[in-house]
Amino acid sequence: MPSVKSLTLTYDALNEAASFSEGDTITGRVTLALLKETTVDALFVKAKGDANVRWTHKSGDRTNTYSSHRRYFKLKQFLIPEENKDVVLPRGNHVYNFSFKIPRESMPSSFKGSYGKIVYCLEAKLSRSWKMDTTAHKEITFASKMIPNLPALMSPQIGSKQKEIGLFSKGNVNMDVTLGKGAFVAGETVVVVAKINNSSSSEMIPKFSLQQQIMYRANGHTKQEFHTVQKVVDHCVTAHIQKEVKCMMKIPKDLTMTIHNCDIMSVSYHLKVSLDISFSFDPKVVFSVVIIPPDLASGCQEGMAVGPYPAGAVGGPSNSDFPGPAAYPSSYPASPQAASYGYPGVNRYSTPPPAYPGNPPVYPGPPGGYPSPSAPAAGAYGSPPVPYLYGNPHTAASSRLHPPPTAQEFVPQAPVPTAPPIQPPPPSLSPSAPSYNFVPSAPMSNFDFLSQADEAPPSYSLLFPSTSPDANSTSDAK
Repeated sequence: MPSVKSLTLTYDALNEAASFSEGDTITGRVTLALLKETTVDALFVKAKGDANVRWTHKSGDRTNTYSSHRRYFKLKQFLIPEENKDVVLPRGNHVYNFSFKIPRESMPSSFKGSYGKIVYCLEAKLSRSWKMDTTAHKEITFASKMIPNLPALMSPQIGSKQKEIGLFSKGNVNMDVTLGKGAFVAGETVVVVAKINNSSSSEMIPKFSLQQQIMYRANGHTKQEFHTVQKVVDHCVTAHIQKEVKCMMKIPKDLTMTIHNCDIMSVSYHLKVSLDISFSFDPKVVFSVVIIPPDLASGCQEGMAVGPYPAGAVGGPSNSDFPGPAAYPSSYPASPQAASYGYPGVNRYSTPPPAYPGNPPVYPGPPGGYPSPSAPAAGAYGSPPVPYLYGNPHTAASSRLHPPPTAQEFVPQAPVPTAPPIQPPPPSLSPSAPSYNFVPSAPMSNFDFLSQADEAPPSYSLLFPSTSPDANSTSDAK
């Protein structure tokens, strides 16, 4: 009599499509039904995702096989650890809960084709001594949300084609095609509008088709598949007429989503609008369309942000890893006077520049009357970097950053009484200094001492007369 009645595995669905995406958590239960008391070595559950490609090509008598494999993740959780061997379980049903966190890395959606497949599954395994392992297997649907340039795909797509018709007819034809958007959900209706200006003598038939292209890659070789998903043929457009044709095309509900992030296989879709003209090359307009998960499309239609950034995030390229500009709190002062800082004469700003780690403020100054705003979070790139005043301190080990000295804080003091100004003393009445009689200068001589005249030179007394009275009397006596 067998001891194990059944081993079943179930998981909890997150949405109507029961699909999972990057970063989701898979929760479920493993139920072990025993008919009698059983000794168990281990019980565990695994979650994994794999991609496989394989095809053969026959050339003469030789057959070549091309294959490739990719593993995206493998998670394992023990419900009965291996260390606890010879665990005896009583008869009855035993339910074990499990939980897995899917990695946030970009992974392709689930797919099954003629020469390859991408499968995500859960597997439970019961190990017993001297017995074959009992397993339970269940596939899960994985829908990748890593769609590049999705906002642009949700906008209208426009294409045109003009062709001159010759040989059996004359004239030209012009076709303008408008597609409401470039991203659709399986089961959605595609609306295509074509404005046809037939200025030729030929009749033409508008045709609309949705085509699927699958490419497999392995060992440096490729293999392609082409499938027509839907096709619509409209009424004939006669010669020398203008007509607007509107096509309503229903996408199948079981259509595989676009796969662009797998290196061994890819799935793409093209919407082709053409004019079937007899005895002439058919003009056509081709759009690349993307099949996306339903919840991703509803988020775009409601104006929600697509990708890892929340709604209302500032900036941020869809492939970028850097955070958006930092949003300063509303408590920052708005007036330059309230947010002034630094030395007098320094330019004033509404908010001071952020202080980065290891880099003090350029213009330190006295605290103002308002609280200093907190610095932005590390990694914010919204404010310009603060320049180094004395060179980059990281360029050399011996370099040091010497900021300007801190300005002294001005504290108003009580007025101090000042003494009256000191007046200069009045002039004293001292006697004036005695006057002096200076010796008069010698009179100007009019004699030319260098001349060759025979006249005798003037006497000394004539040139320098004496002022002394004694000398005069003596001279007179002589």
